[in-house]
Amino acid sequence: MAKTKRRSSEAERAERRQRDRERLQRAAEQLLTSEGWQRWVRVRSQGGLARLSLSNQLLIALARPDATFVAGFKGWLRLGFAVKKGERAISIIAPLPIKERDRVSGEETGETITLFKTVFVFDRGQVAPIEGVEQAPLDPPCEPLTGDSHRHLIAPLSAFAESLGFTVSFEAIEGSAGGWCDSKNKRIVVDAKRPANAQLRILIHETIHGLGVGYAEYGRERAEVIVDTATHVACASLGLRVDGESVPYVVGWGEDGALEAVTEFAKTIDALARRIEEALTIDDQNGADEGAAAVAA
Repeated sequence: MAKTKRRSSEAERAERRQRDRERLQRAAEQLLTSEGWQRWVRVRSQGGLARLSLSNQLLIALARPDATFVAGFKGWLRLGFAVKKGERAISIIAPLPIKERDRVSGEETGETITLFKTVFVFDRGQVAPIEGVEQAPLDPPCEPLTGDSHRHLIAPLSAFAESLGFTVSFEAIEGSAGGWCDSKNKRIVVDAKRPANAQLRILIHETIHGLGVGYAEYGRERAEVIVDTATHVACASLGLRVDGESVPYVVGWGEDGALEAVTEFAKTIDALARRIEEALTIDDQNGADEGAAAVAA
């Protein structure tokens, strides 16, 4: 006879929720240090992790800072890999939509509430190919900024910037500046002498400024950290090699309520990078939907 799974008591569920809150708190606290900030940026920059929520990115960065692509046990089997014996799972949080029912009739009300549950995933470093099974490719393309491989993305990004009310022009610029964003006159200029991939990077940077990250709103230093970091993340997720670029950080993002302040900045960066990625209609690549569909909380 099959055993009936015992339902957790309310006290047990409350204890589990408290543990999850504490885990998320510890994960967020890493943003308060330069090392922890850079660890999160590295995780967010990975194409196989970009679709996860900020909270899950932080949980993965805390548990396995070298992670590049995660999936559940069965997800890896579908991709042609098996979790190695003895590997410890990474715990993240996934949404669980529940259809509400009328307390009297028991019929569905048409409303849905979202609860959250702990799910377990493994990084690609914790799995091995299954013999005799074709493996799905996991590595996204990675091209240098000196090349022209991403030229085709310049037009859609220009169109996105123009949808924000900006004009975009490519002109020969003297000096070290690669471009600029004039928010007052709604104008973005990119140095036409640069290789196409470098032009794309500059256009991403200036478009993020155009999304409202200005010196008046954030101050010069913090605005540039936000824009530079969001640009780094977006370029990496698009397959541009930015691993040699430094990740900027501002010590003391918030004097009072520092954790809340730095977490809000991370949310802003994540959201800005997503705007760029979505504007360029980046699909989940190399089976990433297999790894992220169940964990995009």
